[in-house]
Amino acid sequence: MPRIVIVSPPFHSHAAPLSALAAALAADGAEVFFACAPAFEPLADRAGAGFVPLTVTRNANTGVAERTDQAAREAARLGEFLTATRHGPVETLLTQARHRRADMLADPEGVYEDLRELDRRLRPDWYVVDQLAYAATLALHCLGVPYASYCPGHPSYVLSGPEAFFGLPRDWPDAVRPAPSRLAALDTAVRDNDRAFTGLFAAFARDRTPPAPAPGRAFALTSAHAVVYAYPALPWLPARPGGPVHLFAGHMAGADGPLDADWTRRVKELRERAERVVLVAFGTFLSARDDVLRTVVSGVLDGMDDTAVVVAAGARADALADLAGDRAVVVPAVPQRQLLPHVDAMVHHGGANSFTECLRAGVPALVLPMSSDQFSVARDAERAGVGVVRDPNALRAPDVMDALAEAMEGPVRRRASRMARDLRRYGPAWAAGRLVAAMEKAAGTAGEAAGEATGEAAGEARRPRSR
Repeated sequence: MPRIVIVSPPFHSHAAPLSALAAALAADGAEVFFACAPAFEPLADRAGAGFVPLTVTRNANTGVAERTDQAAREAARLGEFLTATRHGPVETLLTQARHRRADMLADPEGVYEDLRELDRRLRPDWYVVDQLAYAATLALHCLGVPYASYCPGHPSYVLSGPEAFFGLPRDWPDAVRPAPSRLAALDTAVRDNDRAFTGLFAAFARDRTPPAPAPGRAFALTSAHAVVYAYPALPWLPARPGGPVHLFAGHMAGADGPLDADWTRRVKELRERAERVVLVAFGTFLSARDDVLRTVVSGVLDGMDDTAVVVAAGARADALADLAGDRAVVVPAVPQRQLLPHVDAMVHHGGANSFTECLRAGVPALVLPMSSDQFSVARDAERAGVGVVRDPNALRAPDVMDALAEAMEGPVRRRASRMARDLRRYGPAWAAGRLVAAMEKAAGTAGEAAGEATGEAAGEARRPRSR
């Protein structure tokens, strides 16, 4: 079986699903190493993988972004980003576009040298790299080693063609659809980023490995062999680029144990006081939007006497402590996957993990998208009929009752249950076996091509490994 290195950025929402893939590959018999920032070593231990310290970006998030120890500049960018979310989707995406150089390509030289040393020491057969870890993908491309890509969010992160641009949603949910005039500035910004990053990638590759193929469009650089998507294969998604095998794994959650005794007690107590329970969680970054959390919880408590609420409030749990009571639990974090089968609906931000975990559990959702790919994810929830979308910045407490009632009514709930049944067979174990097969096939094809090539320069950098 192969020796595989999985490269993850230091974000919990990326590293946790990648560690589930690591565990599935290890269970399949592969020798797996998990390469991430030192704070994430426990994920490797739980996955049964070796750990390699590797930091591919200066930004970080170990679970609650505001509580993660990081440099002043990264903390300042986080604050600017959170402020932008209060001004709507276009301002948020423009802010993220401005931050992109520092967030995604802060130290390509250091990442390249670290990966070159790791490759020399471990000699893996192939790698799995997060699609958003662009410095790592560029390094692997320059090193000429085989790798598969892992798409952690909406499939549009893997560009579908020349008119697709990173940072520009292909479609929008009705509730937050910007006016065309507002989108013009965003379109200009993402095109400028595309040109700038492509130039940086080309120069970097030319300086390191002149004989290697040019990387092409920076944000379109992905594996030529296989791409694993932590997303379902929805019928309206744009056609995938030709070349690699595309594996839509749906959720990337590992095996879940039962809800622990403390949470079982909490849910039981809430059920004794209310007919329904709603989970509210905005992920590791956007839990900082305590104004929206307060609106949602107040809307439930004031307008839905038969409903209780559990809130993952991150670093803002103390600021929202006054909402806690007989029908409300307010805590910094919750065991989301284990809790979902015990609730009637979820209110989330449109994060891909929350979306796919709700699909897995058959739980309908009220989606309040604020940034990144969340607008595309929210649109998919809307089109699939498994969620209701509202503008988080326009939401008022009285609106919450109607939105949640729509989410929990028969048609939406039935569609959510049906999708859960259809997607049950997918996940990390499904992806692992197919990924190994795709990479073995690619190695065989590359070996044949290398054997037929003439001359020393004929693709030598990309020969398959033999240990």
